[in-house]
Amino acid sequence: WNLFEIWSLELGAFIPVMLAKRIIACLDVKEGRVVKGINFVQLKDAGDPAELAAAYNREGVDEVIFRDITASHERRALIVETVLRTARKVFIPLAVGGGIRSVADARSILTSGADKISVNTAAVADPKLLTQLSEEFGSQAVVLAIDARREENHWQVFTYGGRKRENLSAVEWAVEGEARGAGEI
Repeated sequence: WNLFEIWSLELGAFIPVMLAKRIIACLDVKEGRVVKGINFVQLKDAGDPAELAAAYNREGVDEVIFRDITASHERRALIVETVLRTARKVFIPLAVGGGIRSVADARSILTSGADKISVNTAAVADPKLLTQLSEEFGSQAVVLAIDARREENHWQVFTYGGRKRENLSAVEWAVEGEARGAGEI
C-alpha cells in the first residue's frame, strides 16, 4: 500500500488516500516462446509462456500480459493455442496483445481464455478499432498499448514492435484512446 494525498474539492483540503500496489507480469512472446532483450533486440529464450504465467500466478502476481512482439510486423496469426494452454493454468486476469487487427481477432483471443485484449499497431492505423472493440466487449476488456520513445522534449508513438515511428504524441494518443473506449492504457 502507498499513501498519497489528493485535493478534495468538497473539503477544500488534502486528504490521505491509500492505494494498493498491483504487480503485473508482462511477457514478451516471439514464435510461441517468452523472450527477453533490450529494445526488442538481442532476444534470448526465457521459456514457455503458459508455464511462466503459471509460475507467476503461484507467486502471487495480480495479472499477466502476453505481448506477441513480432505478430504485427510479421503479419502473423494470433497465439490462440498459447492462450488456451495458459487459461487452463492461471486464475488471474490474462491480457493478450500482438496481431489483433479486428473485432474477430479479439473475439478469438477472448474466447480462448483471455480476459483482455491489447492493441497498438492496428489501433494507430485505424483508431475506430478501439471504439468497435469497446462497444463489442466493454471498455474493461480493451487495453491500448503504447510503445513510446522519448524524443527531445516529448514522447513519440512507435508501432510494429517499436520499428516504425508514427507522427503521433504518446500523451495525445493516450487521451484520444481513452476517449475512443480503451479501458486501460
